[in-house]
Amino acid sequence: MKSLVNTISNGIVRENPVFRLVLGLCPALAVTTAAENGFWMGLAVIFVLTCSNVIISLIRGVIPSKIRIPCFIVVIATFVTIVDLVMHAYMPEMYAILGIFIPLIVVNCIIMARAEAFASKNSVLLAAADGIGSGLGFMIAVIVVGAIREFLGTGNIVLAGTALFGPTGLGFDPAIVMILPPGAFITLGALLGLLNTLQARSAARQRRVCP
Repeated sequence: MKSLVNTISNGIVRENPVFRLVLGLCPALAVTTAAENGFWMGLAVIFVLTCSNVIISLIRGVIPSKIRIPCFIVVIATFVTIVDLVMHAYMPEMYAILGIFIPLIVVNCIIMARAEAFASKNSVLLAAADGIGSGLGFMIAVIVVGAIREFLGTGNIVLAGTALFGPTGLGFDPAIVMILPPGAFITLGALLGLLNTLQARSAARQRRVCP
């Protein structure tokens, strides 16, 4: 149980796909014009990553090493197709917003990296935990980026049709650039810089305590 918890927390914190490993930046930059977009994109990634990790772990012993990558892609594409069809049928508005980035989950470097580096080498339970942890880490990252961009770019954050700060927001003039492509790079760059600074300061304090 401890190893499962550690595997999940590792994907959320120490090896967060976006903030620590800097993977999956295309959707993290493109669909994060709103926090809600990030939530649904993150949910799709959690489903695909967890399910594909489980299947790859189950069949890892029978996949010839020379064709493992094509086999991984077939497995991942199966679950991406499920997400794509379900979202298209039941959430057409969100499907239109996320657009091509749903089918592109097939080649998302986070999915392939976890399949190759972890699922193909570990048990089913650990593979599932890794999928959940890495998926949650990605979801948290894109929600944070989306929330910051939406708040600074529109003056409010809308979830399920409800404005968190009332119909008029907080009354400041929004910076429209934040919901445009440059705003994505500015937000993610600022967050990565902040996290790296905090990590460096934490490491410096540890060196002073334990010389």
